[in-house]
Amino acid sequence: MTGLRVDRDGAVVTLTLDRPESANAIDIPMARALMEAAIACDEDPGVRCVLLTGNGRFFCAGGDIASFGDAGERLPALLKEITAYLHAAVARLARMDKPLVTAINGPAAGAGIGLALLGDIALADPSAHFTLAYTAIGMSPDGGTSWLLPRMIGLRRAQELCLRNTRVKADEAAAIGMVTRVTGEGALATEALTLAHELAASATSAIGATRRLLLDAQVTPFETHLDAEARSIAGQARKPEGREGIAAYLGKRKPDFPGSDSPGAV
Repeated sequence: MTGLRVDRDGAVVTLTLDRPESANAIDIPMARALMEAAIACDEDPGVRCVLLTGNGRFFCAGGDIASFGDAGERLPALLKEITAYLHAAVARLARMDKPLVTAINGPAAGAGIGLALLGDIALADPSAHFTLAYTAIGMSPDGGTSWLLPRMIGLRRAQELCLRNTRVKADEAAAIGMVTRVTGEGALATEALTLAHELAASATSAIGATRRLLLDAQVTPFETHLDAEARSIAGQARKPEGREGIAAYLGKRKPDFPGSDSPGAV
Protein backbone atom coordinates (compact mmCIF):
# COMPACT_ATOMS: atom_id res chain seq x y z
CA MET A 1 0.00 0.00 0.00
CA THR A 2 1.46 3.34 -1.06
CA GLY A 3 -1.11 5.50 0.70
CA LEU A 4 -1.74 7.50 -2.47
CA ARG A 5 -4.45 7.00 -5.08
CA VAL A 6 -3.93 8.39 -8.57
CA ASP A 7 -6.95 8.91 -10.84
CA ARG A 8 -7.11 10.49 -14.28
CA ASP A 9 -10.06 12.23 -15.89
CA GLY A 10 -8.96 13.53 -19.27
CA ALA A 11 -6.32 16.20 -18.72
CA VAL A 12 -6.85 16.28 -14.94
CA VAL A 13 -5.03 13.99 -12.52
CA THR A 14 -6.36 13.68 -8.98
CA LEU A 15 -3.90 12.68 -6.25
CA THR A 16 -5.73 11.43 -3.16
CA LEU A 17 -3.90 10.96 0.13
CA ASP A 18 -5.28 7.55 1.02
CA ARG A 19 -4.53 6.43 4.58
CA PRO A 20 -7.88 7.33 6.14
CA GLU A 21 -7.34 4.97 9.08
CA SER A 22 -4.28 7.09 10.00
CA ALA A 23 -5.78 10.52 9.21
CA ASN A 24 -3.78 10.44 5.94
CA ALA A 25 -0.56 10.87 7.92
CA ILE A 26 2.58 10.85 5.79
CA ASP A 27 4.85 7.82 6.07
CA ILE A 28 7.73 6.81 3.80
CA PRO A 29 5.61 4.89 1.24
CA MET A 30 3.18 7.79 0.89
CA ALA A 31 5.96 10.38 0.61
CA ARG A 32 7.74 8.30 -2.03
CA ALA A 33 4.50 7.72 -3.96
CA LEU A 34 3.70 11.44 -3.86
CA MET A 35 7.15 12.26 -5.25
CA GLU A 36 6.79 9.70 -8.05
CA ALA A 37 3.29 10.95 -8.93
CA ALA A 38 4.44 14.58 -8.96
CA ILE A 39 7.29 13.73 -11.34
CA ALA A 40 4.94 11.72 -13.58
CA CYS A 41 2.44 14.59 -13.76
CA ASP A 42 5.21 17.08 -14.49
CA GLU A 43 6.61 14.94 -17.30
CA ASP A 44 3.29 14.02 -18.98
CA PRO A 45 2.29 16.72 -21.50
CA GLY A 46 -1.26 15.35 -21.51
CA VAL A 47 -1.70 16.32 -17.86
CA ARG A 48 -2.83 19.94 -17.72
CA CYS A 49 -3.96 20.27 -14.10
CA VAL A 50 -3.37 18.38 -10.85
CA LEU A 51 -5.89 18.13 -8.01
CA LEU A 52 -4.69 17.13 -4.52
CA THR A 53 -7.14 15.99 -1.84
CA GLY A 54 -7.59 13.49 0.98
CA ASN A 55 -9.73 10.42 1.54
CA GLY A 56 -11.98 10.29 4.58
CA ARG A 57 -12.53 12.79 7.37
CA PHE A 58 -9.03 14.29 7.33
CA PHE A 59 -7.04 16.03 4.62
CA CYS A 60 -3.67 15.21 6.19
CA ALA A 61 -2.53 15.02 9.81
CA GLY A 62 1.10 15.65 8.87
CA GLY A 63 3.84 13.17 9.62
CA ASP A 64 3.03 9.66 10.87
CA ILE A 65 3.88 10.14 14.55
CA ALA A 66 3.26 6.46 15.30
CA SER A 67 6.14 5.56 13.01
CA PHE A 68 8.24 8.25 14.71
CA GLY A 69 7.75 6.49 18.02
CA ASP A 70 8.59 3.10 16.54
CA ALA A 71 11.83 4.44 15.02
CA GLY A 72 13.57 4.98 18.37
CA GLU A 73 17.15 6.11 17.87
CA ARG A 74 16.66 5.91 14.09
CA LEU A 75 14.18 8.79 14.14
CA PRO A 76 16.58 11.44 12.73
CA ALA A 77 17.42 9.15 9.79
CA LEU A 78 13.73 8.34 9.28
CA LEU A 79 12.83 12.04 9.18
CA LYS A 80 15.60 12.73 6.66
CA GLU A 81 14.26 9.97 4.42
CA ILE A 82 10.63 11.12 4.64
CA THR A 83 11.52 14.75 3.98
CA ALA A 84 13.77 13.78 1.06
CA TYR A 85 10.75 12.30 -0.71
CA LEU A 86 8.20 14.81 0.56
CA HIS A 87 10.26 17.87 -0.27
CA ALA A 88 11.01 16.54 -3.76
CA ALA A 89 7.25 16.14 -4.26
CA VAL A 90 6.50 19.63 -2.94
CA ALA A 91 9.19 21.21 -5.13
CA ARG A 92 7.96 19.44 -8.26
CA LEU A 93 4.31 20.30 -7.60
CA ALA A 94 5.30 23.93 -7.03
CA ARG A 95 7.51 24.19 -10.11
CA MET A 96 5.60 22.18 -12.71
CA ASP A 97 4.01 24.07 -15.61
CA LYS A 98 0.54 22.79 -14.71
CA PRO A 99 -1.70 24.43 -12.10
CA LEU A 100 -2.34 22.72 -8.77
CA VAL A 101 -5.72 22.79 -7.01
CA THR A 102 -5.92 21.61 -3.41
CA ALA A 103 -9.28 20.37 -2.10
CA ILE A 104 -8.96 20.39 1.67
CA ASN A 105 -11.65 17.95 2.71
CA GLY A 106 -11.02 18.06 6.45
CA PRO A 107 -8.54 18.93 9.20
CA ALA A 108 -4.91 19.54 8.28
CA ALA A 109 -1.89 19.65 10.58
CA GLY A 110 1.89 19.79 10.27
CA ALA A 111 3.12 19.04 6.77
CA GLY A 112 -0.52 18.62 5.75
CA ILE A 113 -0.82 22.38 6.02
CA GLY A 114 2.14 22.78 3.68
CA LEU A 115 0.42 20.54 1.13
CA ALA A 116 -2.86 22.43 1.54
CA LEU A 117 -1.23 25.84 1.04
CA LEU A 118 0.68 24.62 -2.01
CA GLY A 119 -2.35 24.87 -4.29
CA ASP A 120 -2.57 27.81 -6.69
CA ILE A 121 -6.21 27.71 -5.68
CA ALA A 122 -6.96 26.11 -2.31
CA LEU A 123 -10.59 25.16 -1.64
CA ALA A 124 -11.67 24.11 1.84
CA ASP A 125 -14.66 22.15 3.09
CA PRO A 126 -16.47 23.86 5.99
CA SER A 127 -15.27 21.01 8.24
CA ALA A 128 -11.60 21.80 7.60
CA HIS A 129 -9.41 23.37 10.24
CA PHE A 130 -5.67 23.96 10.52
CA THR A 131 -3.25 23.42 13.41
CA LEU A 132 0.53 23.66 12.94
CA ALA A 133 1.19 21.32 15.90
CA TYR A 134 4.97 21.01 15.35
CA THR A 135 6.18 22.61 18.57
CA ALA A 136 3.49 20.71 20.52
CA ILE A 137 5.53 17.54 19.88
CA GLY A 138 8.93 19.22 20.10
CA MET A 139 9.45 19.49 16.36
CA SER A 140 9.91 22.27 13.80
CA PRO A 141 8.10 22.73 10.44
CA ASP A 142 8.74 20.83 7.22
CA GLY A 143 6.97 20.32 3.90
CA GLY A 144 7.50 23.96 2.95
CA THR A 145 5.11 25.10 5.67
CA SER A 146 7.42 27.71 7.22
CA TRP A 147 8.14 29.16 3.75
CA LEU A 148 4.57 29.25 2.48
CA LEU A 149 2.65 30.30 5.59
CA PRO A 150 4.23 33.74 6.24
CA ARG A 151 3.92 34.56 2.54
CA MET A 152 0.22 33.74 2.64
CA ILE A 153 -0.78 35.38 5.92
CA GLY A 154 2.17 37.57 6.99
CA LEU A 155 5.03 36.90 9.38
CA ARG A 156 3.37 38.19 12.54
CA ARG A 157 0.30 35.98 12.20
CA ALA A 158 2.41 33.00 11.14
CA GLN A 159 4.62 33.37 14.21
CA GLU A 160 1.68 33.05 16.57
CA LEU A 161 0.14 30.11 14.73
CA CYS A 162 3.47 28.25 14.67
CA LEU A 163 4.48 28.96 18.26
CA ARG A 164 1.09 28.59 19.96
CA ASN A 165 -0.43 25.93 17.66
CA THR A 166 -3.65 27.90 17.47
CA ARG A 167 -6.45 26.13 15.59
CA VAL A 168 -7.73 28.05 12.57
CA LYS A 169 -11.22 27.18 11.34
CA ALA A 170 -12.03 27.11 7.62
CA ASP A 171 -13.82 30.47 7.49
CA GLU A 172 -10.98 32.22 9.35
CA ALA A 173 -8.42 30.52 7.09
CA ALA A 174 -10.18 32.04 4.09
CA ALA A 175 -10.39 35.45 5.76
CA ILE A 176 -6.64 35.61 6.50
CA GLY A 177 -5.50 34.13 3.18
CA MET A 178 -4.52 30.58 4.12
CA VAL A 179 -7.04 29.21 1.63
CA THR A 180 -8.74 30.75 -1.39
CA ARG A 181 -12.31 30.11 -0.23
CA VAL A 182 -14.61 27.76 1.63
CA THR A 183 -17.08 25.78 -0.47
CA GLY A 184 -20.66 24.94 0.40
CA GLU A 185 -21.48 21.93 2.53
CA GLY A 186 -20.90 18.79 0.48
CA ALA A 187 -19.79 20.77 -2.59
CA LEU A 188 -16.00 20.51 -2.31
CA ALA A 189 -15.33 17.51 -4.56
CA THR A 190 -17.57 18.71 -7.38
CA GLU A 191 -16.37 22.31 -7.24
CA ALA A 192 -12.70 21.31 -7.09
CA LEU A 193 -12.97 18.96 -10.08
CA THR A 194 -14.93 21.53 -12.10
CA LEU A 195 -12.26 24.12 -11.33
CA ALA A 196 -9.47 21.69 -12.28
CA HIS A 197 -11.07 21.03 -15.67
CA GLU A 198 -11.54 24.77 -16.20
CA LEU A 199 -7.84 25.35 -15.59
CA ALA A 200 -6.91 22.36 -17.77
CA ALA A 201 -8.76 24.00 -20.65
CA SER A 202 -6.80 27.24 -20.21
CA ALA A 203 -3.44 28.26 -21.65
CA THR A 204 -1.31 25.94 -19.53
CA SER A 205 2.01 27.32 -20.75
CA ALA A 206 0.93 30.81 -19.67
CA ILE A 207 -0.22 29.44 -16.32
CA GLY A 208 3.15 27.72 -15.84
CA ALA A 209 5.01 30.92 -16.64
CA THR A 210 2.77 32.86 -14.26
CA ARG A 211 3.32 30.30 -11.50
CA ARG A 212 7.08 30.73 -11.80
CA LEU A 213 6.89 34.52 -11.76
CA LEU A 214 4.67 34.58 -8.69
CA LEU A 215 6.84 32.08 -6.82
CA ASP A 216 10.11 33.81 -7.70
CA ALA A 217 8.72 37.27 -6.91
CA GLN A 218 9.10 36.52 -3.22
CA VAL A 219 12.88 36.29 -3.45
CA THR A 220 13.89 38.18 -6.61
CA PRO A 221 15.01 41.84 -6.65
CA PHE A 222 12.54 44.12 -8.45
CA GLU A 223 14.68 44.97 -11.48
CA THR A 224 15.66 41.33 -11.91
CA HIS A 225 12.00 40.38 -11.75
CA LEU A 226 11.09 42.98 -14.38
CA ASP A 227 13.59 41.35 -16.72
CA ALA A 228 12.11 37.92 -15.94
CA GLU A 229 8.64 39.25 -16.79
CA ALA A 230 9.87 40.67 -20.08
CA ARG A 231 11.58 37.42 -21.06
CA SER A 232 8.57 35.38 -20.01
CA ILE A 233 5.94 37.33 -21.96
CA ALA A 234 8.18 37.35 -25.04
CA GLY A 235 8.61 33.60 -24.66
CA GLN A 236 4.85 33.12 -24.52
CA ALA A 237 4.54 35.00 -27.82
CA ARG A 238 6.63 32.25 -29.45
CA LYS A 239 4.39 29.45 -28.18
CA PRO A 240 1.26 28.10 -29.93
CA GLU A 241 -0.98 29.00 -26.99
CA GLY A 242 0.26 32.59 -27.03
CA ARG A 243 -0.30 32.93 -30.77
CA GLU A 244 -3.71 31.28 -30.54
CA GLY A 245 -4.78 33.50 -27.65
CA ILE A 246 -3.95 36.70 -29.54
CA ALA A 247 -5.60 35.43 -32.74
CA ALA A 248 -8.75 34.44 -30.85
CA TYR A 249 -8.98 37.83 -29.16
CA LEU A 250 -8.59 39.68 -32.45
CA GLY A 251 -11.04 37.30 -34.14
CA LYS A 252 -13.57 37.75 -31.33
CA ARG A 253 -13.81 34.00 -30.71
CA LYS A 254 -13.06 31.53 -27.95
CA PRO A 255 -9.40 30.40 -28.00
CA ASP A 256 -8.81 26.80 -29.03
CA PHE A 257 -6.19 25.72 -26.50
CA PRO A 258 -5.12 22.04 -26.44
CA GLY A 259 -7.19 21.25 -23.34
CA SER A 260 -10.34 23.08 -24.42
CA ASP A 261 -13.58 21.48 -25.50
CA SER A 262 -13.85 23.61 -28.63
CA PRO A 263 -13.81 21.99 -32.09
CA GLY A 264 -10.35 21.07 -33.27
CA ALA A 265 -8.86 20.75 -29.80
CA VAL A 266 -6.07 18.20 -29.57
